[in-house]
Amino acid sequence: MEIHTAKPLGHTRPRPHQLYTDAERLRRDTTKWTLVQGVLAPLQFAVFLVSLVLVVRYLWTGAGYDAATVSIVVKTALLILIMVTGAIWEKTVFGQYLFAPAFFWEDVFSFIVIALHSWYMWALLTASMSPESMMYIALAAYAAYVINAGQFIWKLRMARLDAEVRA
Repeated sequence: MEIHTAKPLGHTRPRPHQLYTDAERLRRDTTKWTLVQGVLAPLQFAVFLVSLVLVVRYLWTGAGYDAATVSIVVKTALLILIMVTGAIWEKTVFGQYLFAPAFFWEDVFSFIVIALHSWYMWALLTASMSPESMMYIALAAYAAYVINAGQFIWKLRMARLDAEVRA
């Protein structure tokens, strides 16, 4: 004899191509953390672009080390802020701070991005590497960041397409 228990409404997993359950979508659309992410993500991208130019300028000409360094530190601070607020967003929407199934691989890659930025910060604070080596670490961190940003943009696109299908 099988006993069937009812699952709480909105706690079923989305269809394979669906990113959010109806309940998750509602929480996503009503939490202030969605707006916070929506503001921080383009801000971080703008800082990244400025910093990328400054880092490449330093590596190309040898000029502007201080400006490049400050820009990397600001980019790293924004990365930490978006990671913390993103974890809060994930907890609000999916019920766990990190590695929710819908964003598992994005979170995994985010840790690679954080590790590379942290490596740069460690090298800066300990003066254990040459300025050029640190700038190459920053470029590696930025390359990983671009891949990670692409992952999130892809998920945003998937969510929009899913919303169109539902409409």
